[in-house]
Amino acid sequence: MFDTHKRVEATIAGRKIVLETGHMARQAHGAVIASVGDSQVFAAASCGGARPEIDFFPLVVDYREKTEAAGKIPGGFFKREGRPTTKEILTMRLTDRTIRPLFSAGFKQEVQVMSFTMQYDGENNTDVISMIAAFAALSISGMPFEATLGAVRIGQIDGKLVAFPSDDDLRTSSKLNLIVAGHEDGLAMVEASAKELTEAEMLDALELAEETIGEIITLVKEFKALAGKPTMEWSVPTLDTVLKDKVFAYHDAVKAVIFTEGKHARDAAVREVRTRMLEELTAGVAADDLAATTKALKGFYHDLSGSVERECILEGKRTDGRSHDEIRQITIDPNFVPRNHGSVLFTRGETQALVSATLGTPDDEQIIDGIEREYRKNFYLHYNFPPYSVGETRRIMGPGRREIGHGMLAERALEPVLPAKDAFPYTMRIVSNITESNGSSSMASVCGGCLSLMLAGVPISQPVAGIAMGLVQEGDQTVVLSDIQGSEDHNGDMDFKVAGSGIGITALQMDIKIKSVSRALLERALKQASEGRRYILRKMLEVVSQPSADISEHAPRFEALKIPGEKIGFLIGPGGKTIKGLQEQYQVRISVLDDDGHIQVFGQDNPKVKACAAAINAMCETPKIGSRYTGTVKSIRDFGAFIEILPGVEGLCHISELADGFVDQVSDVINMGEEIEVIIINVDDRGKVKLSAKQAKETVTS
Repeated sequence: MFDTHKRVEATIAGRKIVLETGHMARQAHGAVIASVGDSQVFAAASCGGARPEIDFFPLVVDYREKTEAAGKIPGGFFKREGRPTTKEILTMRLTDRTIRPLFSAGFKQEVQVMSFTMQYDGENNTDVISMIAAFAALSISGMPFEATLGAVRIGQIDGKLVAFPSDDDLRTSSKLNLIVAGHEDGLAMVEASAKELTEAEMLDALELAEETIGEIITLVKEFKALAGKPTMEWSVPTLDTVLKDKVFAYHDAVKAVIFTEGKHARDAAVREVRTRMLEELTAGVAADDLAATTKALKGFYHDLSGSVERECILEGKRTDGRSHDEIRQITIDPNFVPRNHGSVLFTRGETQALVSATLGTPDDEQIIDGIEREYRKNFYLHYNFPPYSVGETRRIMGPGRREIGHGMLAERALEPVLPAKDAFPYTMRIVSNITESNGSSSMASVCGGCLSLMLAGVPISQPVAGIAMGLVQEGDQTVVLSDIQGSEDHNGDMDFKVAGSGIGITALQMDIKIKSVSRALLERALKQASEGRRYILRKMLEVVSQPSADISEHAPRFEALKIPGEKIGFLIGPGGKTIKGLQEQYQVRISVLDDDGHIQVFGQDNPKVKACAAAINAMCETPKIGSRYTGTVKSIRDFGAFIEILPGVEGLCHISELADGFVDQVSDVINMGEEIEVIIINVDDRGKVKLSAKQAKETVTS
């Protein structure tokens, strides 16, 4: 039945890697099961019919983590997987960003690359494995794909670089989480978070990644030779060179307006030339051919405007007049929204972000439940990109893949400088709302996020800034651009985002449109990015020099305390009655952190927070002989009175211990609800407490 089964394997960086096909999905153009260790991912690549009417490449990448792969059942009411998680979306983007530029130019057939986890061993993360599986599926599919790809994760543990680090090492001891994809000619995609690694350390890690990817490529090539399909036939679009030449004759007209000041004014000036070109070149065109001709003219004009901008950059002048390494003007308005715990309006050129930091309690931590071991996050950053930020309108939906990716990049950039949880127990949420955009909005979110944390009083270890670098490469000419604007991203060859402190890099992301970039070029870009990043940091520190000495008056205050572990149930009470009552009485939130009895009390009113903490300490205190209390009479009996000395703790004061001399009736000495000083004189094996008011008076007298 499985006579089409093909399999290759190799040990790379100490991990057994297996690629196989022929068992599953044999009707797909390419279907692969990839294994690293005992983790397995299935990927299928399929190609639909030609769509000549569209002007984009219809590629869809999908990745899903099946909980059965880790022996789990999904949570929630429906008990099945729903919309993709953040990690799944980020993994889709890793694959998409790598493969999209490598399909042959002009190929417009619909392509879907879908993958899911089959097995997770708790050690080898399936995100990179899914990339390898997708690359292998494309390599054998017969689609016009111009490279053989590989991918690897690199960590740094105890100062040593490691390929394919285990998930436990990544969580606990690695200073680097670097994912790289590439082919024989160089690197194609980079994504990294790091704990302030230097540029030299990052380059060494990229070099190890390139070496390891080379070994994976060798394995994929062996697999392709064994199971690859012939290259499919497809129609290469014919180029109307005559029409193109007519459009490119407007070169000088475009160049004359491309330096118009302001993004929208510049776009309008370039569109005006396009309108004139369309009127002149469609004059006399037959009605039947008008739509097709207009579409072709618009496509050629798009290419023309991009090539003119690239030409200007290579000549030494960017469209906004800056030099290659010049940063746009930066304006910072701190505490822009006064009642936010921390907020800033960060503007760089025509890109602007309103960023807020909110401090919450441990109950606000985000629970991450997937195929990996469940964990909690006390810091997260959300990025929003509304259409008005670019002067457009569009359908309003939830956050898209781009917004999730940009938010996670900024989150990773800031996470390494946050205080330890035991020193600063707040949950921290940053929201970046992009209010204007002309490139580098994710890096504006990093800068604004750092400033908002500082203004909220979060004691970060180092300030962090981010910068987006670009590239224009034509033949022997190469220009690296600092702080790119939107058109330079669109028309350039690279989008290289670098975030970090004055000490080192905390996050890295690289996407390219050319086939690859060399180590020398990366080194040059990192050096220029370092200079730009430090310039931006200085601008930030001129406005906010250090974290605020105290948290915002609008942020919750907290008290930390420790009660005996066996008293936790008593604090919570039956059905949570006791703890809920305390929260309502003092208007606070009480968090039980662990089974050892570590408690945190959060609230807006500091005196109430302290009073609640004192009440918890009192009610969980273990009564000891000789301890003095001011108690409240709760009930009177013929033989004595029961007095509450702690919340929920009562003791008996026998009639003989109420006062000196003979007491005929208890009510002769005390009344219901009266407060009285008592001393504990005995606690029996069952915890029953005996009190004495007489001895308490004698102690005071003496």
